[in-house]
Amino acid sequence: MLELAKIATQNYALPDNLDVKMVNLSENATFKVESPDGRRWALRVHRDGYHSKAAIASELAWLVDLRESGVVVTPKPVKGLNGEIIQEVFSRYVVLSDWETGTEPGIGQNLIKPFEILGEVTARMHAHTRKWTRPDYFERLTWNFETALGENKPHWGRWRDGMGVDGEKARLFQRTVDLIGKRLDTYGQGNDRFGLVHCDLRLANLLIDGDNVKAIDFDDCGFGWYMYDAATPVSFYEHEPQVPGLIEAWKVGYRKAGNLPKADEHEIPTFVMFRRLLLVAWIGSHAETDLAKSMGLPYTEGTVELCEEYLRTMG
Repeated sequence: MLELAKIATQNYALPDNLDVKMVNLSENATFKVESPDGRRWALRVHRDGYHSKAAIASELAWLVDLRESGVVVTPKPVKGLNGEIIQEVFSRYVVLSDWETGTEPGIGQNLIKPFEILGEVTARMHAHTRKWTRPDYFERLTWNFETALGENKPHWGRWRDGMGVDGEKARLFQRTVDLIGKRLDTYGQGNDRFGLVHCDLRLANLLIDGDNVKAIDFDDCGFGWYMYDAATPVSFYEHEPQVPGLIEAWKVGYRKAGNLPKADEHEIPTFVMFRRLLLVAWIGSHAETDLAKSMGLPYTEGTVELCEEYLRTMG
C-alpha cells in the first residue's frame, strides 16, 4: 500500500523528495504526504470494490459544494496532471486533498463547546442537502434498518458476527434490534427526516481548529436519517458518562441553525443504539484493522448494559 501511495503521488504536480507515511487504515488507507518545504497533503487509497468511481465522485461533489457554500470546512481535492480529481493506480482509486489544519478531539477532553459547534454545523449541512441539486450521476449507499442491522447482506456485516457475540448476547441484541426496527418503522423515512447525511461524524473524522469544527472523511456519506448524525459523534464511546451532556450540547448547537422537533430529539437514543450495534458488526467484519483490534471484545461486552438500558427506557 505504501509503494502504491508513493507511485500515486507521481500523478500530481508535487515537489520531489516527498515523505509519504500511512496515518490511518480503515475502509481506506490514508497517507500524509509532506514536501521538504513543509507543505502537506492527504492521500486516500480507496478500498477495492467498496465504492464505484461514480460513488466517489458523488462524495467529492457534495463535500466540495459544502465547502464552497461556506457550510463547513471540508477537504479540498487536488486535481491530477490529467485534470481529474479521481486517479486510478493499479486498479485502485486514489484522491489527494490539501492537508487541513486542526487536531482530532479526544473523549477525555472537555468537548461541550466543540459538540455545540458541531451541532450547528450539522444543522447547516442538513439544510444544505435538502436544497442541493445533486449531479445526475450521483449515487451513494443507503443506510436504513435493513442495510445496517438486517440479515440480508448489511453493508458492514451482521451484528451477530461481532466479536464475542455468544448465544446470550445474541438474544439480548436481537430484542434490541427488534425494538429499534419497530421504532424506526413508526418514525418513518419522510423527506423531513431522511436524506443525504455524513453518516460518520465520529471524533476521528473531525478537526478542531480554534473555534472551528471541520468535517473530514465523507467516505460513508449516503442516504439515512438526519438524526443519525447526532449519534455518530459518540461512536465507540457511547457508554462513557459524559455522552448525555455532549448530546445535549449538540442539540443546543443544532437549534441555532435548524429546527429540532421533539419527535426527532426523542429518537436520538434509538440512533445511538442503532450505531452501537452497527459498529459491533463493523468490528467483526474488519477484525484486521487497528481500530477493530483496539475495541474488540470489551466493546461487545459494554454493549450489553447499553442494550438493557435502551430496552428499559425506550421499550
